[in-house]
Amino acid sequence: MDQLAPLLSQISLSARVFFSGELCQMANFDDSELAGHLHLVKSGKVSVRMRGEEIALIDRPSVLFFPRPCNHALVPQDQKGFELLCASIDLGVKVRSPLAMALPEFLALPTDDVGPMAPTLELLFGEAFGRAFGRQAALDRLVEYFLIQMLRHVIGNGILKGGIFAALADQRLARSVNAMHDRPAHPWTLDELADISGMSRARFAVNFRETVGMTPLDYLTDWRMSVAQNLIKQGRPIKSVAMAVGYQSQAALTRVFSKRIGRSPTDWVRETTTSN
Repeated sequence: MDQLAPLLSQISLSARVFFSGELCQMANFDDSELAGHLHLVKSGKVSVRMRGEEIALIDRPSVLFFPRPCNHALVPQDQKGFELLCASIDLGVKVRSPLAMALPEFLALPTDDVGPMAPTLELLFGEAFGRAFGRQAALDRLVEYFLIQMLRHVIGNGILKGGIFAALADQRLARSVNAMHDRPAHPWTLDELADISGMSRARFAVNFRETVGMTPLDYLTDWRMSVAQNLIKQGRPIKSVAMAVGYQSQAALTRVFSKRIGRSPTDWVRETTTSN
């Protein structure tokens, strides 16, 4: 089963490469665009800083990923500077997608550890430092593909020790997570989810909470809200959306939506439409 497909289906994954070249002085990146950032360091030595403190010292080609909006800086560590490619990333932060929320604030991967992603990196750097026709479109699409490859790598290799990716990497927990993803309208109970995972109710509840960081039913609610937001953005009537995500009335969905998102579905879609 494709464990990543449901998470990707709830967002419009997009990337925009805005810089490629050499940096010889500190570069600051802010959260004003409500976008994450991907930096592909090709060569050089660079300090990664957040909130004024160094969080990583990169001395070999690496992937630096900030999946959510975050103020950060890259500081060259010698006079030669460093070569890199920078892109802004949208993983569904505005709709609080489980995908965006599950990733850590910062992830660094040396490029010699990325396995199947290496050919894509080679293509990216070839486009970034070349002058071929259609360069911008090619770069943006390649970064989007690279992100999917990176998410596969993170899930398949169990790189993240907690969150929904860790649950998807666990054979038993993945069965219950996939069931919730596939059927958000189903009236899931803890007993039913535990049975799908092949565990006792108590063991399942503890394992899920320790791995994901929330209870199974809290995760189900978050997933339903993500699906609801996606359907509302598509123009579906709120009453229809309520039924699609397991609520028997528009009022029931509105109560949970307002509590989780901080505003009613009507207000939320109005604000989202205005901001876009």
